[in-house]
Amino acid sequence: MTINVGVIGLGAMGLGVARSLLRAGLRAHACDVRPEALQQFASEGGIACKTPAELGALCEVVITVVVNAAQTEQVLFGEQGAAAAMQPGSLVIASATVAPEYAAGLGERLAAQRLLFLDAPLSGGAARAASGEMTMMTSGPAAAYAKGEAVLSAIAGKVYRLGEAHGMGSKVKIINQLLAGVHIAAAAEAMALGLREGVDADSLYEVITNSAGNSWMFENRVPHILKADYTPLSAVDIFVKDLGLVLDTARTSKFPLPLSAAAHQMFMMASTAGHGAEDDAAVIKIFPGIQLPTAQE
Repeated sequence: MTINVGVIGLGAMGLGVARSLLRAGLRAHACDVRPEALQQFASEGGIACKTPAELGALCEVVITVVVNAAQTEQVLFGEQGAAAAMQPGSLVIASATVAPEYAAGLGERLAAQRLLFLDAPLSGGAARAASGEMTMMTSGPAAAYAKGEAVLSAIAGKVYRLGEAHGMGSKVKIINQLLAGVHIAAAAEAMALGLREGVDADSLYEVITNSAGNSWMFENRVPHILKADYTPLSAVDIFVKDLGLVLDTARTSKFPLPLSAAAHQMFMMASTAGHGAEDDAAVIKIFPGIQLPTAQE
């Protein structure tokens, strides 16, 4: 029997998720605030829904691929939200990076409506989303995994099961974001120093990516700087939010995170300077006295 599955949010990650579902032969529905995104999805064989409620009524598995807790709240419980329209026993897979305590509370609220829930943040970026090879950090009851097995295998290369307690997936995700944010900030700082000292930027990138100082984030983000292309694949403001969640979580247990705090301030500076909607590599723009690469004709 073909599963009806819906994706709410057709951004860089969500569109890749939806396409992976289609490629796996599932009956894929989608909802997005942008009509052009829905039209594109429908032209590829998907089923466009005007509201989350319409999608929820049609689907036994709903994946929310939105930015934060506020958007998760809106698409599930707001006016025309999906949760109230879903049949008992259906599954919600929530993939935004949120505070662990929010994820735990979300599981309780959905259970009260007789819905299953997986706390399932994503990692891997748009390219891995498009190829169905994302990493998912998940937690939830066995019944939720059983319900979503075909969906998870269609969209992810690695699905880590981190226990039954909702919120554990979100805890692991924010630790991942701690490293991602610090690595991006460190990559920007390294490139800024190189530019200040007159090192050729392309040569510096070549050397570092073949040396011990390399990181996945350096290798992935520095080309944005070299091309002067700050089209947001993951925006500066995402790390203002995510590193804020990291620090909030640590604050509750009075745990010091000095590198996270410094990186958070760097992204805050970039956002305040007007770069919040640019790619997170634009954090390099906070450094004074350097000449950044310009776009190649």
